[in-house]
Amino acid sequence: MRLLAIFATLIALFPAFASAQDRPNTVLVLDASGSMWGQIDGVAKITIAQEVVTDLLQTFPADENLGLTIYGARTRGDCTDIQTVVEPGTGNRDRIASAVAAIKPLGKTPMTDAIIAAAEALRYTEDSATVILVSDGVETCNPDPCAAARLLEENGIGFTAHVIGFDVGSDPDALAQMQCIADETGGQFLTAANASELTSALEQVSKAPEPPAAPLTGQITFMAVEDGGFIALDEPIVWNVTAADGTVVIADRNQAVFTEDLPVGVYTVTALRLATEDTVTADLTVLPAPGTKSVAFPAPLPPQATLTAPDTSLLGATIPVGWTGPNEENDYVSVAKIGDDGYINYTRIREGNPLELLMPTEPGDYEIRYVLNQDGMVVATRPITVAALTVSVTAQDQAVAGSLVTVGWDGPDYERDYISVASVGDDGYINYARTSEGNPLELLMPTEPGTYEIRYVLNQDAEVLATRTITITALKITIDAVAEAVAGSTVAVSWEGPDYQNDYIAVSEVGTDGYVNYARTSEGNPTEVLMPTAPGEYELRYVLNQDSMVAARRPITITALKVQLVAPATIKLGETLTIGWDGPGYERDYISIGVPGAVDYINYTRISDGNPLTLELPDTAGDYEIRYQLNQDGVIVGRLPITVTKE
Repeated sequence: MRLLAIFATLIALFPAFASAQDRPNTVLVLDASGSMWGQIDGVAKITIAQEVVTDLLQTFPADENLGLTIYGARTRGDCTDIQTVVEPGTGNRDRIASAVAAIKPLGKTPMTDAIIAAAEALRYTEDSATVILVSDGVETCNPDPCAAARLLEENGIGFTAHVIGFDVGSDPDALAQMQCIADETGGQFLTAANASELTSALEQVSKAPEPPAAPLTGQITFMAVEDGGFIALDEPIVWNVTAADGTVVIADRNQAVFTEDLPVGVYTVTALRLATEDTVTADLTVLPAPGTKSVAFPAPLPPQATLTAPDTSLLGATIPVGWTGPNEENDYVSVAKIGDDGYINYTRIREGNPLELLMPTEPGDYEIRYVLNQDGMVVATRPITVAALTVSVTAQDQAVAGSLVTVGWDGPDYERDYISVASVGDDGYINYARTSEGNPLELLMPTEPGTYEIRYVLNQDAEVLATRTITITALKITIDAVAEAVAGSTVAVSWEGPDYQNDYIAVSEVGTDGYVNYARTSEGNPTEVLMPTAPGEYELRYVLNQDSMVAARRPITITALKVQLVAPATIKLGETLTIGWDGPGYERDYISIGVPGAVDYINYTRISDGNPLTLELPDTAGDYEIRYQLNQDGVIVGRLPITVTKE
């Protein structure tokens, strides 16, 4: 039986009682993206959120610093639309309530960058900070919310992000992103489907933390070493600690190194090393001071493995890696920064020999590793240098908004690499085309004038390798038509514009999005547009198919139709009903008979059958009405009562 070295080393004393941490400062981040106009039980989500937050402000501790950040409230399609509208502080609850009440949802969902902005407003690298995010959808700008949350946690001092998914349903992408943000920062992730659940969730995450338990009299750091060494093992160790009276105070703690507060006394420590299944038992005496309890395991013989690979590679390339080794289930070969834990990319051993391994997107010195899946032990390494790529994009200096631009490129053309156009300084993109589509390729330009960047982007990590600026100029678009038209008529609309694919001329209610009717510009110039059936003030619009952007407008007044019906006031069952009419005579309009107040008709005849025309009577006597109905939407524009009698 091997001799196991067991020793205890006391470290420098420090006060046994730690002061409780001050309550962290808080910023509330509210989603003001366009989707917040969606309704729950007939009420807009933004209205629910405004009412709930206003009520919450009445109970939020007055002595706690509180701020407000919103996103998506100013412009459409803008990933930088993030505002810290109220800086963290006290005595600002009325200003926060006013800012919340003024929100008008409009844009995209850059929730990750909004969390970052809130953290920076709280000076999270200098002081403890809490962010409470309320969002109803998936991130639409930052490609990796998890990575951003991880960096905030690593760089911050006591940084926490609580996330409330408001009416996200079962959207797997949204749920996964929000859960990850909370998990990475030690926050809570809650969902809310209505006003009551949103109130409950906000109350839960905004509660003051429970006061810390009274400190115990001895603080012991537990660690395991090999053969009497002083460097702690970084691998799974299962600890059990039992008091002299047999009480188990630490049970099955699976942690390599940890610190625990224990009362003064005598204990028995048992440590199990999972990698070798060795067990060590030792006595521990806890004094009223900090100390360390180390247990020593015999050094196991590590499994042997070898790796073969090129000495250098271009960034983002996939290289072959040969290997020998234990070949246990789920072992893998990875690439990582020298000296770093974890990995950047990996491939399971079962994928073949040699296997294919994806290189990082940043040039530098790296390490290829054979890693045991069981305990993450690295049993073989090989250095590799990742070199930079020469990448470029070429295109014209300026282009008209919404046009297609020919872009030439020089780059690796890795699988799913793409050429994008984006606002200068913004992550993400507005439009893109895969490099697999050709060289040169056609790239759709934004609809808003301004300065943009054309970029070569690696699919891996969305790494931008080359950029070129392009100026987007405004379109010159006009439309012309009569100032007034009769309801339901067809109006000829002349237009001057780009005639991009699927552009259209629409007629819409003033002040509303969407349209009543439309015709594609590809149908001719002038093009024929069907007018609404309801009289009133409308707009003719030239609409770009990209982003449904309205590029030109012209008002038009729709006047009421004048319709007259001529028929007997009474008629007997079985007789022939003859009806004269005076109306617009639009194609497929019809004369019908139905019960007053009912939506549906009983019988009808198209006006194309003549004037006068005949209409079949109902099968039963009673009071009815004759109607002139437009084929468009079946709108009734004329009525005449008639009584059908038995005799």
